[in-house]
Amino acid sequence: MESETRQIVTRLTPLAELLAIIDAQVKPVAPRNVDLDTAFGTTLAADVIAPVRPKTPIAILDGWALAAETTIGAGGYSPVLLPAVPPRVDVGQPMPPGTNCVARLDVVTVTAGRAEVLDTVNPGDGVLPAGGDSDGDAPLRRKGEAVRLLDLTLLRAAGVTEISALAARIAVLPLRDDGIMLDIVQFLGGDMAGIAMPELPVCDLATALVMERVDAIVAVGGTGQGRDDRSVATLADKGRLVTHGIGISPGETAAFGFAGAKPVLLLPGRLDAALAVWVTIGRAMLKRLTGDAQSNRTTTVTLSRKVVSTVGLVEVIPLRRSGELADPLAAKYLSLTALARSDGWLLVPADSEGYAAGTQVEMRRWP
Repeated sequence: MESETRQIVTRLTPLAELLAIIDAQVKPVAPRNVDLDTAFGTTLAADVIAPVRPKTPIAILDGWALAAETTIGAGGYSPVLLPAVPPRVDVGQPMPPGTNCVARLDVVTVTAGRAEVLDTVNPGDGVLPAGGDSDGDAPLRRKGEAVRLLDLTLLRAAGVTEISALAARIAVLPLRDDGIMLDIVQFLGGDMAGIAMPELPVCDLATALVMERVDAIVAVGGTGQGRDDRSVATLADKGRLVTHGIGISPGETAAFGFAGAKPVLLLPGRLDAALAVWVTIGRAMLKRLTGDAQSNRTTTVTLSRKVVSTVGLVEVIPLRRSGELADPLAAKYLSLTALARSDGWLLVPADSEGYAAGTQVEMRRWP
C-alpha cells in the first residue's frame, strides 16, 4: 500500500514548457497603495509625481543673500559697496524678499556697519528656485520601474508617503521544522524585496492553500518520495497540480500548480535543488506577478574548462570568475563549498551536451 501513496515522478516536464504555462496562466497582482517603508523592490503601477518642492526659492549655500545687480563690477581689487549689510542665510532657508543669489561668506566683508562685495555674483547662484527639486508635473519615477533604495530617500524628501505598486503577498513556508528548510525560507525572504510574507506555522500547506489575501505560495520540502513527503499530494488534493517533476538539475522533484488563481511552487528540501528551482522558476513566477523590474544582470565570461551536460535536462552550473575566465565548480549536486565559492551561475539548455573550454557564455548573478 505504501507504493500506492508514494509521490512518484512519472514525467519530467521540460523547463520551457513550464515557463510557458507560468507566462500564460500566472496573472499580475492588482495595484496596491504601499507605504515607503515596505516599497523597496516593488514595481511601480503608476508614475510617481511629487508636489512642488521647494514652494519658494531656498538657499543651497551658506552665505549672504544678495540682489545680483548690486554686485556688478565687483572684484578683488575693486570691491563694491552694498546698499546695506545683507542678511545671512543657511542651506535650506527661504530667500529673503528682494534677493536672488547667495554669495559665499568670504565674498562679503562687513566693517563698522558697512558691507562690501569682492566679486560679481550672478542671479540664481547658490539658490534653488521654486519647483527646482520637483515641479509637480514631471514624474520622479515612472510606471514599470523598480523602487530602488535611492528612491526611498528621494521620495521621502519630496513629501511622498506612499506609492501605487504591484506588491505581491507571498506565503513562504517550510514544511518541516528542519534547519536547512528554515535557512531556505530565510534566503527566499531576502530575495523577495517588496514582497509581503505572512507568518505561517511549519507544516501547514493545507492552510496556506486556502488563505485569502495571498497572491502566491512557495513551500519548501516534501516533494520527494520520503516517508513523510506529502506536499505534492496535498496540492493535488486541495488545489490543482500542474506538474510534479521538472527537467532541471538539480531540482527534478519540484512541483508547480495552483490554488484557485494563486500559483503554488513546491521547492525540494535540499538546499542546492531549492536554489536552482528558485532562480529558474520562482523568479519567472515573481516576474509575472509583479513585473519584477529588478535587473537580472548577466556577464559574458569565457569557460576555463569544458562543461558536460545531460541532454534533456536544463542544468544550473555555479561559476567562479577570474577576470574574463570562469571556472565551472559543480554539476548535479551543488555543494555548500561550490556555491560559496561561486560568483554566479550558468544555465545549460536542455538540448545542449555542454560547452567546450574557451566558449563564451552568460553568467547570471545569484540573489
